[in-house]
Amino acid sequence: MPRSTSLSRTSAPPWAETVASWAGRIVQAVAFWLVLALVLLLFAPGFVRTVSDWLAVLNIPTFPSVFSVVLVGVIASGLLRRQRAALWFVVIVWQFPVAVLGLAVGLLWVFDEDKQALRADGLVLSPLEIASWVVAVAAVVLLIAARSAFPARVSKGAWWRAILVLVGGVAVSALLTLLLLEVFPHTLHGMRDRVNWSLSVALGLKPSDYPLHADGSGPGWLALVAGLISALALVLAIAVFMRSAPHDAKVEAADELAVRKLLLEHPSDDSLEYFATRWDRSVIFSQDQRAAVTYRVISGVCLAAGDPIGDKASWPDAIEQWRAHARRFGWVPAVLSTSELGAKAYQAVDLHPIALGDEAIINTRTFTLDGPAMRSVRHAVARPEREGYRVLVRRQAEIPADELAALVAAADEWRHGEERGFSMSLSRLGDAADPREMIVSAHDADGNPRGLLSFVPWGRRGLSLDVMRRHPQAVSGVTELMVTELVAAGRGTGIDRISMNFAMFRGSFEQGARIGATPVQRFNRRVLLIASRFWQLDSLYKSNEKYLPDWKPRLLCFQNAGQLTQIIFAVGQAEGFLPNAPSLFHRRDRSPDLHRPEVSAAFAEAVRAQETALLTVSAPTRRLTEQQATRHAKLGVLRAAGMEPYPVAVPRTVSIAEAVRRGVPLGRAQDAPLPDGAAPAGASTSPGDVATRGDLSVVGRVVRLRDHGGVIFADLREGVDEIQVMFTADRPGPDLGLWRRAVDLGDQVSVTGDLTRSRRGELSLHASAWQMASKALTSPPDKHRGLADAEAKVRLKHMELALDTRTAQILRGRSAAVKSLRDSLAARDFIEVETPILQRVHGGANARPFTTHINAYDLDLYLRIAPELFLKRLAIGGVGRVFELGRNFRNEGVDATHNPEFTSLEAYQAYGDYTTMRELTRDLIVEAAIAVHGEPVSRRADGTVVRLDGEWPVRTVHGAVSEAVGQEVTPDTPMATLQAICEDRGVHFTPDMTHGAIVTELYDAFVEGQTVEPTFYTDFPLETSPLTRTHRRDPRLAERWDLVAFGAELGTAYSELIDPVDQRDRLTQQSLLAAAGDPEAMEVDEEFLSALEFAMPPTGGLGIGVDRVYMMLIGASIRETLAFPFVRPSGRG
Repeated sequence: MPRSTSLSRTSAPPWAETVASWAGRIVQAVAFWLVLALVLLLFAPGFVRTVSDWLAVLNIPTFPSVFSVVLVGVIASGLLRRQRAALWFVVIVWQFPVAVLGLAVGLLWVFDEDKQALRADGLVLSPLEIASWVVAVAAVVLLIAARSAFPARVSKGAWWRAILVLVGGVAVSALLTLLLLEVFPHTLHGMRDRVNWSLSVALGLKPSDYPLHADGSGPGWLALVAGLISALALVLAIAVFMRSAPHDAKVEAADELAVRKLLLEHPSDDSLEYFATRWDRSVIFSQDQRAAVTYRVISGVCLAAGDPIGDKASWPDAIEQWRAHARRFGWVPAVLSTSELGAKAYQAVDLHPIALGDEAIINTRTFTLDGPAMRSVRHAVARPEREGYRVLVRRQAEIPADELAALVAAADEWRHGEERGFSMSLSRLGDAADPREMIVSAHDADGNPRGLLSFVPWGRRGLSLDVMRRHPQAVSGVTELMVTELVAAGRGTGIDRISMNFAMFRGSFEQGARIGATPVQRFNRRVLLIASRFWQLDSLYKSNEKYLPDWKPRLLCFQNAGQLTQIIFAVGQAEGFLPNAPSLFHRRDRSPDLHRPEVSAAFAEAVRAQETALLTVSAPTRRLTEQQATRHAKLGVLRAAGMEPYPVAVPRTVSIAEAVRRGVPLGRAQDAPLPDGAAPAGASTSPGDVATRGDLSVVGRVVRLRDHGGVIFADLREGVDEIQVMFTADRPGPDLGLWRRAVDLGDQVSVTGDLTRSRRGELSLHASAWQMASKALTSPPDKHRGLADAEAKVRLKHMELALDTRTAQILRGRSAAVKSLRDSLAARDFIEVETPILQRVHGGANARPFTTHINAYDLDLYLRIAPELFLKRLAIGGVGRVFELGRNFRNEGVDATHNPEFTSLEAYQAYGDYTTMRELTRDLIVEAAIAVHGEPVSRRADGTVVRLDGEWPVRTVHGAVSEAVGQEVTPDTPMATLQAICEDRGVHFTPDMTHGAIVTELYDAFVEGQTVEPTFYTDFPLETSPLTRTHRRDPRLAERWDLVAFGAELGTAYSELIDPVDQRDRLTQQSLLAAAGDPEAMEVDEEFLSALEFAMPPTGGLGIGVDRVYMMLIGASIRETLAFPFVRPSGRG
């Protein structure tokens, strides 16, 4: 098991945390001043002295020197890292002496009566000195009280070693200064002054101050040299001190396995997650062991990389554990190359993110070499292909050991310089612990390796680049060939995404190269191009950009801006761009035991076993309710009794409907009832009407159960038919005990017996044997209420069909209506065809389409909104009477009359027009009504019966609108009048709406919804009907009608537009509307227009909504008439 990493957190109160934060900030601000003052001293020494005198109230060295800059900077860094040693240094060295001295002077003034002597001795506190004493007292009290906020400690003896180095260095500086004063001119008077001056400049003090006061001065350059030597001694002392900071770098194999387990159990969107297994990283787990942060300590920085791994719910605790661990040892916390998601998690604990650059991610599903933007890649790939190069894409575990060793050796040979990388490099190519690493190798025509790419796993369906090498003599384009072949292979092996290289400052490169870039952006790009001569910045960006990847930002997180220099230096060391510190300051290797051959072999085997176990897809354990568990248990009861709960076949000689039909002639029993309540078999009114015992076997679903002790009754349902079965104790055949233990409502059972009647005269099948046909593991709804909720009825359609007779009747009625429509058209010599559902251009109606994508051609497609244009192409080809009855799709609203997918009937008749199609439509619907009800009627939900065999009214649209608004509306009505009618009646319109569009709005508002009996509304405005022929008498109208009944449109028909010139003009106008943002406007279908130019005969066309016609016939909503209407996914609001 992985070691516990739950840390005893320092429970510092909030006020102590505030004191600690401000202490670090104040000392850091003084350090910044000292750096600035060191420069200003050359130009404005008076200003520097004045400011230094005022800042001296803080009791911190404020006069600039190299020594004071380094000293204050180091102490500020220690305070920011919450080092207890830095706290005591501030208290004991800077504040406590001032507090004691000020207190002593104050006591002298209180108890010494000779005030003049005190003044003569200079024991008088100025206002600044009094303020300095107040600051010192407050600092001592507050810092000591807040010491719990400074948990970082050093190991025993660290102070003494650091002090020895510091004292020795300062002594060397002072001695060398004293010796040089013997050589170079100065104004110092005696040995005492020379010694004091040498010690002052070595310690970074003002030579004019006590206790090292010196009369005169030495050379300025000598003071600078002395300060530099002392500063160097201080830096060495700090280095020794930091080297003493304890850190157990060893991680056991169990921790390695725990990290890998988290990666397998909680794959994330972070492509760098697998690099958490690097052997130079340590790991901190959350308290529940479900998340972890991996890190490396370098130059005093606790550097994490990438996002935390594991369960996102445990990320905050893992980050807190890591921060507490860093604070405990006084390390600077920082995070390198985290994603936006990870940055948010770190930002939640007061780490500040800044952008580093972007990583390139190739999506294998959308990647293609087609198009002008990929020309450079195509040309690069072509050359190695011409040279006979071939590429192998294999998991590392699939490569023979000797070949793998040769590839690793070749990669080492092709490497230029030392191995680099930390956040995005694994640095262990070919290791047995990485069997899932993907190796892509390119080989020339002779089989020699010429290029190699390796990718570490990124979850189950991704790869992340690790190693990229090529032979010096490999032809150009070998890398592009390997990448493209990997993408092609990835599609067939379930690889969806591939993370390539990381491009630092990509945004600056891209913005600076744009036309219209600002001077600052262009300057930034030029600076980066200069830096690219030393580091691969621009080349990495360009080598990835050519693949047109998705760019994902990577960020650096830090705690304090004053620590950025130290963090960037540590990042440079970790990534291999800057040299490491001398070996004297190196920490131990992370886990040397894992490099021993016997441990490595055992560890690799453990890794393989763990991956095999966790990567094997297993079905989730289903949680059963109490009822479900009881029914599952009954499966065992049946099998224990020798009865299969799901047999391949069961006895069934007749349907339940046939059994009921045969039992109708049976009369009531004339004899006295038997004790079991059953009339004897053979009680009939006429000979031969009684079935012989055992003759009948039926199968049905148990919908009711009644146990009367000696007699058990059960009602079986098959479709809409039911029969009662009866079990009595006097028959030895059926096992009543097993029935009682194993049969529930909803089960499908086979019962064999003879027909009889119960004591109450109920037709019953007197059972002689039974068998389970299919055991129901889900309970049916309450037998009295059923599925009362409308949403439940849709979701549990199978249950509603099985238990509700009306639902089953509606389903059968719909089938009869659809069959009638098809048969009626076939009887009129129409032929049925099928046209494409996936279409490149959406047309045939004004509606918003559904879109999809075909990967084979990398092409966006539409689900058809209407088959019209394809059917017309068949009509052009000579199919005089044609129809299609099928599904259409429209991405619009869902309500009582609309469903996203629906069934429609479209038919076209050569040499017909909208009048002939009107007569055909009426005949089709009347015949469908007869098929459903046996007579030409519509049965409404309230029981009203509406006859359909009379003549259906035909009215013009303008006439109907005129009657509805009480004012004449014609194509000649002025626009102002139409707009006034709309305003008076609250109908919405816009200034850009046409005359016909406003009329249509009035029709929708006042005519369609108010229509009850089936009515044809004819002659719509032309501009609302782009596929319809212009009216033969009024060119402002179209020869079109809509059939409306009971407030809903049932169908429409046209005299089809066959003029190809006019049709092109209208579709072009529609395409302009689409380009302007109208999602319902049609697109130009060039194939249809080309076919229309081949000459289409005069044709009438109709479209009928089959769902709505059936709704009208039975008085139901669309959800009731569809077997499976669209329903919002459960759990979504």
